Formats: sequence, structure tokens, C-alpha cells
Amino acid sequence: MAEMEPLTDMRYDQSIALHAEACRYLAGGVSSNFRLGGKPAPLFFERASGSRLYDVDGNVYLDYALGMGPCVLGHAPQAVMDSVASTLSRGQLYAGQHAMEVRLARRISELVPCAELVRFGMSGSEVDQAAVRVARAKTGRSKVVKFEGHYHGWFDNLFASVHPALTQSGPYAAPNTVPASMGQDAASLKNVVTLPWNDLEVLDRYLLANREQVAGIIMEPILCNTCVILPEPGYLERVRELCTEHGVVLIFDEVITGFRVALNGAQGLLGVTPDLAVFAKAFGGGFPISCLAGRRDLMELFGSGQVMHGGTYNSNTVSCSAALATLEVLSAEGGAIYSVMEDRGRELMAGLSALADETGLPFRVQGLGTVFNTWFGDPPNVRHYRDYAQRDTATQSLFIQLMQNRGFRLTPRGTWFLSAAHSQSDIRETLDAAKDALKELRRISPARPT
Repeated sequence: MAEMEPLTDMRYDQSIALHAEACRYLAGGVSSNFRLGGKPAPLFFERASGSRLYDVDGNVYLDYALGMGPCVLGHAPQAVMDSVASTLSRGQLYAGQHAMEVRLARRISELVPCAELVRFGMSGSEVDQAAVRVARAKTGRSKVVKFEGHYHGWFDNLFASVHPALTQSGPYAAPNTVPASMGQDAASLKNVVTLPWNDLEVLDRYLLANREQVAGIIMEPILCNTCVILPEPGYLERVRELCTEHGVVLIFDEVITGFRVALNGAQGLLGVTPDLAVFAKAFGGGFPISCLAGRRDLMELFGSGQVMHGGTYNSNTVSCSAALATLEVLSAEGGAIYSVMEDRGRELMAGLSALADETGLPFRVQGLGTVFNTWFGDPPNVRHYRDYAQRDTATQSLFIQLMQNRGFRLTPRGTWFLSAAHSQSDIRETLDAAKDALKELRRISPARPT
């Protein structure tokens, strides 16, 4: 593909200047590696409201990144802002308990199938650690099974084989566990086993040979970090049976899916109940909070003090009030907002697929209305990471830049998040821009027809 700068009416001078200054004080000019690599520089924003972001250059974006997923009600939703504001004068940290955290825990227990008891934290990465620790404590076993393409936080002992190079990945049925960063302690991964997802035969065979060693299986029940892949029919049900049969703790990482795909999470939507589940992102409506929920006998190991879980900022008043308000809005009229988000997302997905046919580009769309993914290349349907690894990343990156230049913000990996703030006119506006972007992409980089 010839390197060409996409045509744009957008100006990024202030973002470029601020990033140059930021690099003098912040490593890479950012505070998260997931924000590196923006073009022409990581963008700087000054405010957000509803479905839109406003940058320091005066550009306005219709936002489908939504803070990488948390802003399920849109930016600065009034109900959440009012709830948080009402707590500020009462203090934020007590080093003790308060009634709001009890109300929030009760509400989660009412909504989430696996939630007999809960514990609050501040990030998904942190609470994934708690889930793995308590699974090992309960079973007295050491090994944890994860899957290629699944992300469970950036800590040494789980940050592996998220999007590894296929040259490093090893055989399909027995993948290597590939560290995802320089500086990771190799010993921390010695008890992590990586397998292909959506393949019952491989998992069944592994558990049969190693059942006395496996403490837990951790997975995204819908693989949102890699192309928004749904489980094959019967897959989760059989994994549930295998875990029960072999005494293995089943952990669902619902950091993305929780309170996004349904009010009761992916476990409620798909009808499979894990032993433990991790929630974050949409749970707080844009404020930092996470939660581990699960079986009473497992969670009581924290309550008895036998298994350590702590955190200075856990259940702070601001985050609890934000989460309570978010759940109240999402629960209104029996969770009717989910049908609205799903319908609008499906309309957008269908429109994007039609544009692919119209332009003759291998532009693919996959997922749910509330969260889906777009990519370029083959195969047309992705069922595990190694399928997704064949995508055309250069064309994907160019399309995302073309959409940015037209005032639309997507995540770098092509994940689109819907919010309650996205309107039907937003969807129509997005499809008009995508049509224009795909036509320009066709001119810049003629691709083989589908």
C-alpha cells in the first residue's frame, strides 16, 4: 500500500504542540501506553458531552471510543454528575465503611447471577489478580488457563498472549505463553497455560491430563479485546460443565461486557454462570471502580482474612455514588435502554456491512449492537485470535485516521462502543462519513474485491 496522507479539513496544531510539551514531563507524553501512537499525535481534549468529544483545536468528534468503553451513558450524564456532586462535600475517603457501598453491593447481587458476595476495587487489572489468587487458595492448585487474544490486565502474571506474533505463538493446539512486555518476570508466567479459545476439544483434552493442577480458567465470555468474538454455540455451557467436573474455578472477565451487553452482564445474556466475575468500565459510568463478584464460599476467603485483598481507594464515595446512579439509569423500565442501544448499534453494523458491499472492500463487521469491531481482510468471520491475526492492520489504521479526519473517534483496534447518548441521527451521520472514508480508502489503496 502506498503511503499517503489522507485528505483532511481537521487541524491538530494545538494537540501536536501540547504533546511535544508533554513529552518533556510525561513518558511518551501520555499516562497509558494504550494512548501512544495517535496520529498526527495523541489528541488532547478539553471537554466531552453526550456522544461528542471536543479537542483543544476546536475539532468536534462523534465518539465511539467512550473512554475505551466506560461511558455507557455517554459523557457527563446528568444523573451521574448530580449523584457525584451530592457526595463531594461529605468527603471521599473514610478508611472505613459507608452505607452507599452496602446499597451498591446489594444492587449488584440482585442483578448479577454469580454475585453471592462482592468486593470493590479500582481497576479491572487489580481485581483480575484477586480472582486468580482466591481460585488458587480455594483449590490448592497452581495453574491458571487463559486463552489467546484475551486480556486480563497488564500485571506480569496474566499479561501474556494477548496479540502475539504468530511466529512466536507455537502450535495451535498447544500455544506458547508469550509475555506481552519487556521486563516481565518470566517466572511469574510459569503457572499460566495458554490455549485457543472456542475449541472444546483442546480444552477437554488439556483438563483431562492436568485436572489436579488447574486452579482456574479465566476468559472474556465475549472476546471484546479481539474482534468482539462470541462463543460458539454450546462452548460456554460445556466449559462450565468441565470446570464443575474437575473442580476448577471458572472466572469470567466482564470488564468490558459487564453492564454493557446486558444489565446482568454476558453471563445473564448467554445464560452461563461462572464461579467468579470481574466488572469495571461501564460499571462506573466513567468513574473508576471495579468489582469482583462470586460464589459465597470463594468470596468468604477474603472476608475471613485468609486471602488478602486491599486498596486505599476501594469503595470511595465518589465511585460508589457514580456506580449507583449508573445502575439506576441502566435499570430503568426493566433495562429498556439496552434495547435502544442494541437496535442503534445493529443499524450501524448493517449500514457498515452494506457499505463494504457497495465499495467492494474486504471491510468486515462483527459483534453486538452495544459493542462491535470492524477490520479489513480475511476470514469474513473470526472465531479465535489466530483468525483475527490475519487482518490488514495498515488499512485498518488508515480507515481509523480517515474517520478521525471527518470527526469520528474509534478505538485503535477498531472496536466501536455504543452509548445511551448516541441518537439515530448520529448513526446516519456516521454512515455518511464511513461511506466517504471507504471511497477515499479505495482511491488511496485499491484493494481486491470481496
